[in-house]
Amino acid sequence: MDVSHRLLAPVLFLLLSVTPGSAQEGCSVSNANPSVPENNPPRYVVTTIHTEAGFTVIIDPSSPDGSYFTIQGSELLLVRSVDYEVDTVLIVVLTCENSAAEVYSVSIIVTIINLNDNSPVFKETSLTRVVPEDNTEGVNVIIHTATATINIIIEQADTRPPWFLPCTFVDADRTICISSPYTGRVNMSEMSTEPLILEPGPIYAIDPDYVLNEKIVYSIVGGNEDNVFSLDADTGNLTMNQVATSSDSYRLQVMATQVNDKLKYAIASVEIKVINKSDHAPYFESRIYTGTVSVGLDPRSFVFQAGDSSSPLMIAALDDDFPDKVNPNVEYYIKNNTNFISTKDGVILTNAVLQTPGAAVMEAVAKDTVSLQEGSTVITVEITAAKDETSSSSSSSDKIYTAQDMGILGGILAALLLIALVFLGLMIYKHYGKTVKFLINKKFSKEFPGSYDNQAYKQDEHPDLSATNDESPEYISVTNIQQPSVFLASSNEQEINGLSQTSPASIIISDQKVRVEEEEEEEKVEEDTKHEKEVKSILKTDRNEEDPGYKAVWFKTDVDPSGENVKVINDSAADYDDDSDQDLQENEKEEEDQKDDHHRGPGMSLASDSSPFQAADVSVSVSSRYDSNA
Repeated sequence: MDVSHRLLAPVLFLLLSVTPGSAQEGCSVSNANPSVPENNPPRYVVTTIHTEAGFTVIIDPSSPDGSYFTIQGSELLLVRSVDYEVDTVLIVVLTCENSAAEVYSVSIIVTIINLNDNSPVFKETSLTRVVPEDNTEGVNVIIHTATATINIIIEQADTRPPWFLPCTFVDADRTICISSPYTGRVNMSEMSTEPLILEPGPIYAIDPDYVLNEKIVYSIVGGNEDNVFSLDADTGNLTMNQVATSSDSYRLQVMATQVNDKLKYAIASVEIKVINKSDHAPYFESRIYTGTVSVGLDPRSFVFQAGDSSSPLMIAALDDDFPDKVNPNVEYYIKNNTNFISTKDGVILTNAVLQTPGAAVMEAVAKDTVSLQEGSTVITVEITAAKDETSSSSSSSDKIYTAQDMGILGGILAALLLIALVFLGLMIYKHYGKTVKFLINKKFSKEFPGSYDNQAYKQDEHPDLSATNDESPEYISVTNIQQPSVFLASSNEQEINGLSQTSPASIIISDQKVRVEEEEEEEKVEEDTKHEKEVKSILKTDRNEEDPGYKAVWFKTDVDPSGENVKVINDSAADYDDDSDQDLQENEKEEEDQKDDHHRGPGMSLASDSSPFQAADVSVSVSSRYDSNA
């Protein structure tokens, strides 16, 4: 807008103020001289238009600032934001007309309000002036100055919701304060007419905008089943409407709200526990307890009973509400001395390093944590000087160990015992493992029928295989053979002599007839166990060299371990097998013929104590010594 427009605006304003143009016949406006702050939002309402019946209103196209405005319904609006630094006044003309061609005009002058929305600026950001050093101009000029005092008052704004007290700040600028829950107790089926006592205090909230200190009202907004409780809106006192018949706790939600703004509120929780009525408070049988402690001890050290340095000082309260007078809900604390504390069980401990000897007097309180009833007693503690090194070393055995010390010691001993047991087991396994395995295998071999024991085998009736006295022994040749441990014994002594002539490398002796089916099974077992087990001596191992007609068979290691008088007969395995089969067939034939009347001669049995079907390496030596006259 040019300068002429700015000059024209005041003139039009004066004319309009003299001429009642704002209330022409046909249409009018509620305010012909409205004010609008700069930087207004779009579609800002300038004024309201009133039209008579049959008239319509439009913005005169010839209006100087008509482009700034629009008509919507009965309201004149700004279509864009205005700036005081650009336009201080806006002029718009409204035209009203009807079907009869009656036309009326209404002029509106809009004043723009200046806001402090711009920072100051220098017209010139850099100035340079040259002044001679001998310049005297301006030395005698009188300079006039003035001072002014500016007072800035910061007005409190309502920005914070209420706080329930007591509360704890959670940020450094102390703008948020969180309260703890309130707790209280009521007796079962008992109506209380007084406000309930709560912890940590009564329900109370403040407006943290301290200067304003708006009024706060209270209400219960949740958890009040059966409407048992009521809350005073002004004081916050919690009372009962009826008795509590359930043992369940009530968890109330209490709201504190500012009266001037309900959107500023806070919520706190209140837990009311329902308990059985307590008729008696805890009490101490002893009105005074005495103890002793030395200076210089670490905190949490025991205070001992006076006259008994081995028993810690312990207080105990009684409660007549319980049959044994022991209330499990009682806890203990020291009320007026910070150098001592009490555990929940009543053991008195130091709470600091005591520096000087003397006497300490304190009050100990027993509190029922359910009914909140209390009882108190007095404790006097004599603080004695520290013992010297000699006396302390001599009484070091009197040290009281705590349960924690005992637990650590028990754990160490258990670990050492476990290590010792593991080491002992390893030693036993190392030295006796094979023996145990052998005994287990032997037990299983006897118990289970799948073993190789021949259950039909009977012990030889004549285990003594000594020959007649007229036979003289001779040094024996020995060979290593592998034979089954079951042999058929010969029927008479002549067959024994025949065996030595037929097979000088082995002797097979049997004392019973074995069925053909068992022989086939024995041959199979012999083949499987050929190289697994040993057999015991099949003949006597004692030598009788004085008898010239003595003949015997024995193990090499039993007779002559050094092997000096032993000769080894290197018979081939094939020759041995042929001779053995031939001898076996001859023995069976003779036993069949002489079954009824032949008396079985001295026989020999090669049977193991544990299994008759064992096969092993057997060293056998057979020889005959004959007299020169034979």
